[in-house]
Amino acid sequence: MKVTKLVSTCDITECPTLYATDRDTLLVQGETPTDHGLQIPAHETLVEIPMDLIRKAIRDKLI
Repeated sequence: MKVTKLVSTCDITECPTLYATDRDTLLVQGETPTDHGLQIPAHETLVEIPMDLIRKAIRDKLI
C-alpha cells in the first residue's frame, strides 16, 4: 500500500493526520477513545480526530 500524508494539525508525528492510499481510501491517525460505549468488532477500531483537521483538508481541497 502506498500512503501519502494529506494534512495534519502539527508538524510532529504524534498528531491527528489524514493520509491517502493508492487503494482510494483514507487512513486516519488520532486518539483511540475508550469511553464510547459502542460494540466494535475485534478487527476494527475507532479513531478520534478533531473537526478542524477535516475542515482543513476540505478547505485545502485535499479530500
